[in-house]
Amino acid sequence: MRSGERAWVVLDVLHREALDDVLDELGLDLPAGERDELTLAWHRLDPWPDTVPGLARLKERFVIAPCSNGHIAQSVALARHAGLPWDAILGAEIARAYKPDPRVYRASVAALGLEPGEAMMVAAHPGDLEAAAACGLRTAFIPRPLEYGPGRQGRDLHAAGRFDVEAAGLEALADAL
Repeated sequence: MRSGERAWVVLDVLHREALDDVLDELGLDLPAGERDELTLAWHRLDPWPDTVPGLARLKERFVIAPCSNGHIAQSVALARHAGLPWDAILGAEIARAYKPDPRVYRASVAALGLEPGEAMMVAAHPGDLEAAAACGLRTAFIPRPLEYGPGRQGRDLHAAGRFDVEAAGLEALADAL
């Protein structure tokens, strides 16, 4: 998609194709209904423990919205499942591109009627923050040591001063801001 060789599709399509590929590589067969259910698991993820209280505190002073590669229906399902108090849902679907394409950050900021310097990208992924910063957004790094499972996170644990703010979690970010 980034090269333009394929038309943009929502992330569920890419997740399903990846699942089908992995199952084929492993020689496993699952009925279509079970594949659908696994694909839609991305719509039912539980939040990190600090997410809902941290977002609620941030929402008292700021507009909060995910700038996600997930599509709007997925983000709505996540919000309903987890009680996420977002004001808007932004990201890949409105830009018809996937991060780190600059169009995603620019379209998300523009959708809120803001200039890039008036917005802050908050993420656990330095590459995402670097791309947002290159578009003029302010940045906040939140490490997620269990992002890839216990004992598997060997990187992305510290920002080393590369971003505007580094906080241990969303509640700590609310304190810092």
